[in-house]
Amino acid sequence: MRWYSMSGTTSSVGAVSSASVTVDPDPCNALTEAPSGLLVPSTALAGVTGSGSAVSAARSVAVDVVAPADGDCPAEWQVGARLAPPYEEQIVAAELDLAAVAEDAWRLPGLAITLPEAGVYEVSATLGTVISVGPATGAYNIAVIARLYNVTADAAIPGTQFTAQRNTEGVAPTSAKSDADRCEFTKFLTVTESTRIRIEMGIRKPVGTPASTTGLFSTNHRLAYKKISD
Repeated sequence: MRWYSMSGTTSSVGAVSSASVTVDPDPCNALTEAPSGLLVPSTALAGVTGSGSAVSAARSVAVDVVAPADGDCPAEWQVGARLAPPYEEQIVAAELDLAAVAEDAWRLPGLAITLPEAGVYEVSATLGTVISVGPATGAYNIAVIARLYNVTADAAIPGTQFTAQRNTEGVAPTSAKSDADRCEFTKFLTVTESTRIRIEMGIRKPVGTPASTTGLFSTNHRLAYKKISD
């Protein structure tokens, strides 16, 4: 699109004196009279769809820009934009023996993901656990716990510790038994940079000694994120 200037006065309504106007003579810049007034060159924008060629990491927006064909008059640019929030899901099949783990220790089940950029994320996890007891366990109060850990900052993430499974019995079992559970966890996290996070698991056994305690006892255990805001 070319710039032009107008000066002087109109010679009549709907008409402009040729002596008072300076316009690039290219036909693409021709002024046209219409019942609604004087039509001047403009750029027409239209939304488009498809895979964006320009993506803003800071705003999670994909932008499509389609240039006009050579010789188009007027030159029309097509511009479209849409949200393109990043997301990721990790699924593992693993077993993690927690029976002999100290209560102040944390074990790594192998679930870790990277939040790619600054923003607000919904982080979710699905964990499976089994607590097995027997007559030697005695009365028991046993729990499998988990938390999110910020690997980038080398620190636990406050407010993310949760109980994956808890079993309590006031008398010793007369035979061996196992209880399986599956828990879901969701947390909103705000980060200021690309951040690596992971799941850590532990055990709390203030009463009783479990015969076996297993975290991630079968397949399809997951840790995932989706960005919800910049």
